[in-house]
Formats: sequence, C-alpha cells, structure tokens
Amino acid sequence: MSDAVVIDARGHRCPVPSLRLMKAMQDAAPGARLVLMATDPMARIDVPFLMAQKGGRVVAVEDVDGGLRITIETGGWPGVQTD
Repeated sequence: MSDAVVIDARGHRCPVPSLRLMKAMQDAAPGARLVLMATDPMARIDVPFLMAQKGGRVVAVEDVDGGLRITIETGGWPGVQTD
C-alpha cells in the first residue's frame, strides 16, 4: 500500500474526514488508492455514502489502533465528478 495517498483525519469529527477525503479525491488520478485514517465512527457510514455519490469504491474498512483505516479507489468513469 506504499503507493496509496494517506489522509489523516484522526481526532476530527464529521464532516471533516469526508471533506478531507473529497479534497484528496479531487487531486487524485482516476483509479488512485486513498487511505483515510479516522477516529470518528461515523466515517464507517459516511465514506461508503460519499463513494456512492462521487463515483469511487470502498476497497477495505479496517479497525486499527482505536480508529478506522478506510481504503478507497477513485472512480475513472466518464462523467463522474469529484467536486
């Protein structure tokens, strides 16, 4: 996972983790892997919803070190907007 961009949103509550992930998605190439580190338990719900809205997909949700590590892959399909 060394080529994944890591977004550290630990210690922040909703909507900060999702906002940081959306910003990273805007800057990422289609098909890029991003890893969101979050301690807000709502990220487990918010990120899949965000991916459904923005055209990415959740690859993995893992419980680590008292928080979550959520790996996503950005969409690369025509017409998909990340902003």
